[in-house]
Amino acid sequence: MTTTQRGRRRRRGIALGLGAVAAGLAVWPRLARRRVAVERVVPGLRNPVLYLPLSIRGDGALGVMRLLGRVPVPVPTDVEVDTRLVPAGEAPDVGIVTYERADRSRPSGALLWIHGGGFVLGTPAQGHELCRGLARELDILVVSVDYRLAPEHPFPDGLDDCLAALRWLGDQAASIGVDPQRIAVGGDSAGGGLAAALSQRARDAGGPSICFQLLEYPMLDDRTSLRTDHAGRGTFVWTPASNRYAWAAYLGRPPGHDEQRPYAAAARTRDLQGLPPAWIGVGDLDLFYDEDVDYAERLQRAGVACELHVEPGMYHGADSIMTRAPISRSFRSRMSAALSAGLGLPAAAPGQA
Repeated sequence: MTTTQRGRRRRRGIALGLGAVAAGLAVWPRLARRRVAVERVVPGLRNPVLYLPLSIRGDGALGVMRLLGRVPVPVPTDVEVDTRLVPAGEAPDVGIVTYERADRSRPSGALLWIHGGGFVLGTPAQGHELCRGLARELDILVVSVDYRLAPEHPFPDGLDDCLAALRWLGDQAASIGVDPQRIAVGGDSAGGGLAAALSQRARDAGGPSICFQLLEYPMLDDRTSLRTDHAGRGTFVWTPASNRYAWAAYLGRPPGHDEQRPYAAAARTRDLQGLPPAWIGVGDLDLFYDEDVDYAERLQRAGVACELHVEPGMYHGADSIMTRAPISRSFRSRMSAALSAGLGLPAAAPGQA
C-alpha cells in the first residue's frame, strides 16, 4: 500500500468517525427525550421496544410490518379451534376462527371478536391468547373475524365482512348452540372501532341483535389524526404518524372534517341512543385516550350504560406486549368481568382470562 493510499484510507476513517460522532450527537437528544417519556410508563409495562421510534408512514413501512406480523403463533390446545368461511352475499366469503371448550354449555353466550391493526394490519392469530382465555373461562363461543384490510380494501369492506360474520352468528345460533339474545361484539384498537361502528349499523338496520360492546382502546375518530397536540400521548406503539396513514388508507382519502359517510368513523355518529351497553378500557398514555373518554361520556349522556376504565401509565397495546405483567392481567381481568356481566354470566375470577 502506497503512502497516498494510506493517507486516503486514514482520511476516510476520520470522516467516518466524525460522521458517527455527529450522528450520535444528533440521536442523543431524541434518546434522552424518549427516556423521559418511558419514565411515564408504569414500571411493569416497560420494554426495550419502547425506545424504537416505530411508525407506519407509507406503503413500504406497511409491507415490512406485515412481514414481521407473519411470525407463526401457537394455536391454543386447551380449547377447540376451528376455521371456516361464512357467506357474505355478493362479496367474497369471510374467514372466521372459532374458539370453544369441548364441554361448552349450550346454548351459551357468544363474542364476535375483531382484531386490531389500524385497519391495515393483523390477523385473528394475534388474538389467540385472548380469545382462548375468554372462551375457556366464560364457557362461551368466541368467533374472530378475518376481515379485509386497507388500503387494498378501504371502507366499507372490512366493516361489511364483520357484519357478514355477525349475521352468520345470529342466523346459525340454534345450530351452533348460541343464545341469539346473548351475542356481544368486541375488539381491540381498530377492531374496537369496527365493533362500535358495527353496533351502530346493526341498531339502525334493526339487527342482528347485539347485547354488549367490549371495546379495548378502540380507534374511533379520524379527527384525532388532524390534531398536532397530543399532550405527550401516542409516543409508543401507535403514533400520530401511523394514525394518519391508517385512517387515510381505511377511508380511501386523507381524513378531514368533511367525512360524512355513516359508520366510517364511529365517533362521528351523532345519535348514540339505543346502542348496546359498553365497556371501554384505555391507558392514559394511549393516543386514543381523548377520543375514547369522549365516546364513553357521550354514550352515558345518551342513556347507554357504559363503564369506562382508564389505566394509568399504560400505552397502546401494552397488554399484548407485556402479557404476563400484573397490570396487563388486571386489565384483561376487567375486560373478562365486564363481558361476563354483559352476557349475564357470573364474573370471572381475577386474572384468569
